[in-house]
Amino acid sequence: MEKLIFASRWLLAPFFIGLLVAMVVLLFKFLKELLDLVLNIWTTSDYDVVISILTLVDTALIAVLLLIIVFSGYESFVSRINTNDHEDRPAWMGKVGFSDLKLKLIGAIVAISAVELLKAFLVSQNYTDSQLAWKVGIHFTFVLSGVFFAITDYIAESSKRK
Repeated sequence: MEKLIFASRWLLAPFFIGLLVAMVVLLFKFLKELLDLVLNIWTTSDYDVVISILTLVDTALIAVLLLIIVFSGYESFVSRINTNDHEDRPAWMGKVGFSDLKLKLIGAIVAISAVELLKAFLVSQNYTDSQLAWKVGIHFTFVLSGVFFAITDYIAESSKRK
């Protein structure tokens, strides 16, 4: 029974492969946005250029978030990724626990939300005051969640040291 339960961790592998496929989809969306930006550089307004660049940043942040989840989730729950100490192996890889993953995840979500909020404020005339207020409220909720995660982890870590 224990061997079966231990082997069941491999059921997570397809999820991580699916996230890698999602990264490929994001790459195509990123390249499409970049191509549109480059091809229309002379006819696009300054605001639209900034919005397009923020969209690229947003897409890159989401891709980084997916990669962090894949690397740390796979190593934490499935199997160690054997890179034979490759020089390009990220220093944090293999050292990010579930608690660290939560903090990285909420940090990335806050950053993505901030970019989305900035994009909304740059074209605020396209939104009602109520819609902007909701965007700010949602962003503030993400920020508060991150603070609460950090406080919770700090308390848990402090209690372990005692």
